[in-house]
Amino acid sequence: MTAGARPPEFPLALAPVMSEALTRWLDSERAARDRSDHTIRAYQADLLAFLSFLGGHHGAPALPATLAGLTQTDMRAFAAAERGRGLSARSLARRLSATRSFIRWMSDRHGFDASKALASRGPKYTRSLPRPLAPEQARDLLDLAASTHPEPWIAARDMAVLTLLYGCGLRISEALSLNGADWPLREALTIRGKGGRERQVPVLPVARDAIQTYLHLSPYPLERDGPLFRGARGKRLGQPAISGAMRLLRQGLGLPPTATPHALRHSFATHLLAAGGDLRTIQELLGHASLSTTQVYTGVDDAHLLAVYRAAHPRA
Repeated sequence: MTAGARPPEFPLALAPVMSEALTRWLDSERAARDRSDHTIRAYQADLLAFLSFLGGHHGAPALPATLAGLTQTDMRAFAAAERGRGLSARSLARRLSATRSFIRWMSDRHGFDASKALASRGPKYTRSLPRPLAPEQARDLLDLAASTHPEPWIAARDMAVLTLLYGCGLRISEALSLNGADWPLREALTIRGKGGRERQVPVLPVARDAIQTYLHLSPYPLERDGPLFRGARGKRLGQPAISGAMRLLRQGLGLPPTATPHALRHSFATHLLAAGGDLRTIQELLGHASLSTTQVYTGVDDAHLLAVYRAAHPRA
C-alpha cells in the first residue's frame, strides 16, 4: 500500500492458513494454559484485529511470511492505529501481548526469526485502584437487599448472592455457577476460578444462613445437578439480574456507579487487609495467580488512610 493510502473499508478475508493457525493457537492457549472462555474470546478479537490490520497495511491477506518480515515499525504502526480507534492503553497492552504470543508461536512452527517484532514494547499504563464500599455501606446494602424486591424469595436470593460476594470474596460468575450439590455449604467451599485454579474459601455463618433463607422461600425445588440460584422463571440466575438489583440498591442508598457486584469482592479484600489480613492469605482467598495482582489493595488501603487524614486535617 502506498504512503498515505487509506486501508480498505472492510478488512480483507483471513487466509485459510492463518485461520487454521489462529484456531490451533487458541486451542493451545485453552488447553496448555487453561485460559477461560472469556480470555479466549478476547485473544481471538485481538488477533483478528491484528491480522486485519496487516491485510490493510500490506494490501493482501496476512500469511506466515508476512509475520516473518515484521519489524518494530510495523508493530508501532499497529499500536498507533489501535490507539487512533480509541483503544485504551490497558486494552492495547493486552492486545499486543496476545499478538506477540501468537507471533512467537508461529515462529517456532515455521522456523523464522521474530526477534524484531517481539522487541516492541506495549504502552505503559497506571493500574486503576479498585473502588470498594465502606464497611457501613456494605452492611446497609445487604440490609436493603433483603427487602427491596416485592417478591420475598427473590429479595432473599439477591441478598444471598451479594452476601457471598462480600462475605467470601467470590466473583459473581463463581457464585452463580454453584449447584444444588454444593449445598449445604460446609465451613470451606471449593471454588474453581479463573484459569481453572481451585481454592478453598471459608464460608461465614451469615452467608450460609442467607442461602438457607432463600432456599426456604424459593418456589423451585433444589436439585443436585441444577443451579443453586435460580431466576424468576427457574433457570440459572444470570449476571444481569444481579447487576440490575445492585443498580437499584445503590440508587436507594445514594452510592456511586462504581458500587457494582464486583465492588463487593473488592470490599471483601480491602476490609480484610484493613483488619490485619496478610497479602498472601488474601491472594489465596481471591484466587489471584500472582501476588502483584493482590498488591493493588495496599494502594486502596493507603488511599483510604490518606483520605481520613485529609478530612481530619484539611489544611495538610
